[in-house]
Amino acid sequence: MLQKDGFDLWADNYDQTVQIIEENNKFPFAGYKQILNVIYNEIMQNKNSKVLDIGFGTGVLTTELYKKGHIITGIDFSARMLEIAKAKMPNARLIQSDINDGIPLELKEEKFDYIVSTYALHHLSDEDKVSFILELLPLLAEKGIILIGDISFDSREALENCRLENVDSWDPDEFYFVAKEIKSDLVDRVIVNYNQISYCGGIYWISNK
Repeated sequence: MLQKDGFDLWADNYDQTVQIIEENNKFPFAGYKQILNVIYNEIMQNKNSKVLDIGFGTGVLTTELYKKGHIITGIDFSARMLEIAKAKMPNARLIQSDINDGIPLELKEEKFDYIVSTYALHHLSDEDKVSFILELLPLLAEKGIILIGDISFDSREALENCRLENVDSWDPDEFYFVAKEIKSDLVDRVIVNYNQISYCGGIYWISNK
C-alpha cells in the first residue's frame, strides 16, 4: 500500500498510469472512466450542487464538476495531489487530511448534496469502511447521496477469482469492496444500491432512510 509520500511521488504521473491500465482493461482500473462518467452524470442531474470529494487525487472528476458550476469541497492526504488539483480548481475548498483520521472537524457541521469517493476507500479495512460511511451520513443534505466508485466485486468468490488472475498486481494490504458484505453491514441503517461496472469495479449509491 502506498503511503502519503508515495502518492506525492506518484502524483505527477498518476493520471497517465491510470489511463494506460484502464485502456488495457487491466486490474485494478478496468472500467475507471465509465465509473467516473456514471458518477458525473448522476451529479449533473442537478445544478450548483454542493459536492464533497473524499480522496480527490488530481481532481479528474471534480474538476469537470467545478467547471459546470458545482461547489467543490475535497479532502486528500497528498500535498502534491492537492497542489495539482488546486491549480485546476482555484476556488474550490481543498483540505489536506487523511481518511484514517475521519472527517475533518471543520466539515462536521456542513451539508452536501453529494459526497463522492473514487478509488480511495479501499485503503480502509472493511470495518473502517462501514464506520467511515456512517460518519458521512450526517453530512448529507436532505435527499443527499453518497456515491462511491471503487475496486469492488459482487461477491467474495468474484474477488478471489480476480485475485488469482492478477497475483502480480494485487496489493494484499488493500481492502476491496464486496457488495454483498457491505450491503449486509449497512442494510439496517441506510439505503444501498450497487452496480457492477467492470469485472473489478463498481458504484455504490448510499442515502439515509
